[in-house]
Amino acid sequence: MLAKKKTSNQSSFFFSLEDTLSAKHPLYILANRIDWQQFETAFSPLYCPDNGRPAKPIRLMVGLLMLKYIRNISDESIVEQWSENLYYQYFCGLQEFIARVPCEASELVHFRKRIGESGIELIFKESIRINGDDSHDPHVSADTTVQEKNITFPTDSRLHRKIIKKTLKIVQNEQLPIRQSYTRTLKKLGVDQRFRNHPRNKSKARKADRKVKTIAGRLVRELERNLPPDSAHQETILLFKQVLVQTRGSKNKIYSLNEPEVLCISKGKEHKKYEFGNKVSIVKTQNTGVIVGAMGFRNEFDGHTLTPALAQVNKLIGQEPKTVSVDRGYKGNTQIGSTKVQIPKPFNDKKQTKYQQNRLKEDHRKRASIEPVIGHLKTDHRLGRNFYKGIVGDNINIMLAAAAFNFKRMMNKWKYSFFVFFQNLIIQFNTWMLNWIIRSEMAF
Repeated sequence: MLAKKKTSNQSSFFFSLEDTLSAKHPLYILANRIDWQQFETAFSPLYCPDNGRPAKPIRLMVGLLMLKYIRNISDESIVEQWSENLYYQYFCGLQEFIARVPCEASELVHFRKRIGESGIELIFKESIRINGDDSHDPHVSADTTVQEKNITFPTDSRLHRKIIKKTLKIVQNEQLPIRQSYTRTLKKLGVDQRFRNHPRNKSKARKADRKVKTIAGRLVRELERNLPPDSAHQETILLFKQVLVQTRGSKNKIYSLNEPEVLCISKGKEHKKYEFGNKVSIVKTQNTGVIVGAMGFRNEFDGHTLTPALAQVNKLIGQEPKTVSVDRGYKGNTQIGSTKVQIPKPFNDKKQTKYQQNRLKEDHRKRASIEPVIGHLKTDHRLGRNFYKGIVGDNINIMLAAAAFNFKRMMNKWKYSFFVFFQNLIIQFNTWMLNWIIRSEMAF
């Protein structure tokens, strides 16, 4: 149920947060620049107006999501730090300090599911609006990266053992008969699998791998015989069968039982040949560095991601870019709508004038600036590893990371502007004092 707003005209005995905090703090400024009313208008219809437990304020939940990605911390940490930080509480709309947690960490999970991708996109759009005219640069750069999923490195033997563990759990929950659990056998086989790197144990480890796979197949077939045809576990059994049938060269392989949508993506990196997750397309303004597009894909060719990425940019900022600078991975595209696609060409191309060649060189030097932006998204704003479930979770994590980058950009800009202002003020004061001392000495 949507909570009713409390209105009170009585003045508090304690000082309000607005009187206590510094008006020059970046979080204080950001809290007053964001249009919170649009979130109230958009998310209020998602709550029942007259039934159920009163919900937490919408501004509180949206503010917690923003702070989580700005500060790069987990749901549990942001809830704990909120009760200790005055600026966090003011950012989320409070006027008085509260020395307790605002909600349970799991409520953030439910709120993300409630507002969905469209609600997260609204937060991303607001982060673009905060950057003002900097987000309306007609020249943009685009690139793709990989968002890794929070799974262990997939090996067939580990997947087979997980199938055995899940099958035995279903048998226990459904109270089904089973001929053998293979607990002692699997323990002995685990010893043989563990020391596979020793030259004398390689053949023994391969035999153990085959034996574990055989045991997993037996348990799955026995579970299928004992379950009724209309059981809720039929899809799980089909997933188990697909894992048991697949080989090294199979297409559409399953790399995780909990996240079957995970893909193996090769980006040609020296230090990491394969990454397990999904592809991400990032579009940023070339001269100002504002992220104006962030979308998730499966494992499409880079050139096929450009059209929907530019459509998202047009949706968020209301205009199509004039040019988009990309690398050679986007080959095959020259014009998308009214946007010209700039791809590096040989500099001895006779069809280009010297001026065009130099202009293209300059644009692609600027295009390289998107690489550190992607690095900051991964290390500072939780794009490096995605802990959310499913394809929807992939897209939510991408857009929240991009929104946090835009918010942080403006916070750093305000912080730097105040620093420069005070630095110039101190220089002027020191100059005035030096001149005053010189004049005083000359007077004596």
